[in-house]
Amino acid sequence: MPITMDADDLTTVRVDQFLAHPPGKVWRALTEPELLARWLMPGDFRLEVGHRYTMKAAAVPVTGFSGTVLAEVLGFEAGRMLRIGWRDADPAGGIEVDWTITWTLEPEGTGTRLFLLHEGFDPDHPLQQKARAIMGGGWRTGVMRSLRTTLESM
Repeated sequence: MPITMDADDLTTVRVDQFLAHPPGKVWRALTEPELLARWLMPGDFRLEVGHRYTMKAAAVPVTGFSGTVLAEVLGFEAGRMLRIGWRDADPAGGIEVDWTITWTLEPEGTGTRLFLLHEGFDPDHPLQQKARAIMGGGWRTGVMRSLRTTLESM
């Protein structure tokens, strides 16, 4: 599973993952709140541009992450693309983040090529670069593994 952390672009994490499930099934996992809670984080997601919601995860003190994400649906193309804004609800030490997570689905054979683009890391902030490194690994391993498990159980 390729993950690129381009040394020339310290503001992003990119993940390119093939999933052996059709795009419609992957889209459901990305957009149905009960499925989303299984593989990402629980929250009151609704597929509606402008909808704001919260998600809960474990705090990561080493990066200043409080464990509560304030999210907003920024845009979507049904079955193809979902863009979410992420902010920390209570950033430690005043470390503000303004990230955008974009999921793009492309049919590939009988499965789906899923692309993740996580943008907005401050290249000059050591804690944000630490967060970028940790989240890059997390997207690639734990999150994608949980997504595959959820898809297999559907």
